[in-house]
Amino acid sequence: MRRTKVIIMGAAGRDFHNFNVFFRNNDTYQVVAFTATQIPGIEGRRYPPELAGPGYPEGIPIEPEEQLPRLIKDHGVEVVVFAYSDVSHQHVMERAATAVAAGADFWLLGPAATQLASQKPVVAVCAVRTGCGKSQTTRRVAEILKAHGKKVAVVRHPMPYGNLVAQAVQRFASYQDLDRANCTIEEREEYEPHINRGNVVFAGVDYGAILKEAEQEADVILWDGGNNDLPFYRPALHIVVADPLRAGHENTYWPGSVNVRQADVVVINKVDSASVAETERLRASIAQLNPHATVIEAASPITVEAPDVIAGKRVLVIEDGPTVTHGEMPYGAGTVAARKLGAELVDPRPYAVGSLAETFQKYPHLGPVLPAMGYGERQIHELAATISEVPCDAIVIATPIDLRRLLDLPRPSTRVRYELQEIGRPTLEDVLAPLL
Repeated sequence: MRRTKVIIMGAAGRDFHNFNVFFRNNDTYQVVAFTATQIPGIEGRRYPPELAGPGYPEGIPIEPEEQLPRLIKDHGVEVVVFAYSDVSHQHVMERAATAVAAGADFWLLGPAATQLASQKPVVAVCAVRTGCGKSQTTRRVAEILKAHGKKVAVVRHPMPYGNLVAQAVQRFASYQDLDRANCTIEEREEYEPHINRGNVVFAGVDYGAILKEAEQEADVILWDGGNNDLPFYRPALHIVVADPLRAGHENTYWPGSVNVRQADVVVINKVDSASVAETERLRASIAQLNPHATVIEAASPITVEAPDVIAGKRVLVIEDGPTVTHGEMPYGAGTVAARKLGAELVDPRPYAVGSLAETFQKYPHLGPVLPAMGYGERQIHELAATISEVPCDAIVIATPIDLRRLLDLPRPSTRVRYELQEIGRPTLEDVLAPLL
């Protein structure tokens, strides 16, 4: 039987999941390639035959997204599937135009085609954009569930940047687990805060196999989303975090614009940082897009570990990488904390090394902050080299992990932390009540 030839556009996450769930055992289609973007160094690999299944004895090549028109023509591709997140609707449709002009149809696979059903209740925490406060919301939900005696398994959106076969199903309960898996900075930023609270985290590539493992340990599956992607598991409760500092993005960024429309609960975070007008603009937009959603207001209060280290000093601020790169925030919590303490920010851009210099070129919206880019060993070395070159008195660490565990910092440093704090009613405990 003739098979329709397909290319899946991705960033080492949703693309693999869509393949596993929709295409892997589907004789109607033949996936001839993945394309890769957003994450450095993930192209040039192959999706391995051990994961691709018997229909793909040589695996599937992963090519740079820039090669899409050529790949369509060389392979006679009829369908291009877009499968990554945290991009504008304009970005999506530009890729659609490229695919259609080259002769292929353009698909967006939705929840009905890609979500897996669990035997246990699933609470999904997703977002409108990267950097809305999804991670601290997930931690707060886990805290509530555990306080009511529920065993929780956190399943994190994929970040498989290494050996895909070895990363097919991963379980993290300790720092030693992270070390054994050679986790990148980006992976540690998502896993360590959970481990610090005694939560077990599952992640990997094959989310059907991961779900079976997680169900053995849990009363409730807690989906910890990545970027602004849709949940891989069908939720009993779908919580979506929105950011009033980027009001309007809930209707202009893919696929967060789907999340907000499907949400049972929308958390308007950062009301302590946003103006009243920004918060009300977002609330009005949510009411129009999803009038049935329960709306919770929350703050992300910032605490500084050792304020005296940076007060009045010349400081280098290291911010969460995804938030200030493709999340398009010019700064984050570290900058807010530094300015409150009268510190002067030293611009790291003239001192950026290797791929860090390329990051600043790719994201010109960035302010005088250093994104904590660490998608592999080489980039971690380049991050360390950049930090050592910046002439400052102290370093502000505003990443979810303590970089001092991975890097020997050349200056005195302090950490900035932020957690979710609900304001008024309803609260997350209120909306979780049916599961408690």
